Amino acid sequence: MKSTWTHLLPGPSLSWRFLILQFVLYIYVAGGQLIWAQSTVKAVSLFDGKTLTGWKTVDPADTQLWFVKDSVIRSGDGVKKIPANTYLHTIKEYGDFEFRCLFRLSGDPATGMINSGIQYRSLIEGGKMVGYQADIGNGYWGDLYDEHRREKLVSGDLRILRRILKEDGWNSYIIRCKGNHHELYINGVKTCDYMEKDSKIPAKGVIAVQIHSGGVAQVEFRDLTISEL
Repeated sequence: MKSTWTHLLPGPSLSWRFLILQFVLYIYVAGGQLIWAQSTVKAVSLFDGKTLTGWKTVDPADTQLWFVKDSVIRSGDGVKKIPANTYLHTIKEYGDFEFRCLFRLSGDPATGMINSGIQYRSLIEGGKMVGYQADIGNGYWGDLYDEHRREKLVSGDLRILRRILKEDGWNSYIIRCKGNHHELYINGVKTCDYMEKDSKIPAKGVIAVQIHSGGVAQVEFRDLTISEL
């Protein structure tokens, strides 16, 4: 009996078997290189769990409206109405990336609008936050909105998400942006797939968390990470 496994390969000639073996080895090596290349893209934390280092508000006066408690970034106290939209944004800008976080939005709809969002590839112009927003809140879950520019771009697809969404509990958000391709996921379910056709829209900017003006609300964010692609 032969000591190698080449006798298990079909075909009349050793050279034919050798070609197959080469092909198998090529696929194995190429596949290994691909997996290795993907594994080098590491997620980096955007939040140290204790302070807002690396973050700032658009309006310095809003600094007091964002705070850290129990390793969570928060805004709103659930007692007073939110007087105006406020944003806490990264100092660094990002272009192609995958952003992940956990979030929780709570509040009484009877008191006014309960809404939040995550800005990305956004710029501060004239004291305003301008750019893409992954929306959060009833009537807006998973929408792609263009803050202070073109308004809503895509309505979130909730056909599957509505079955697992925890409206007043913790949920996850993934924002994946590569070139002009944008994808939004809540709890692992894709809600939006968008291709940007306007070449004038900036392809790089800050990431920010928002709480919308309106009702008595509180928003919380934790485990914020980013992988630059």
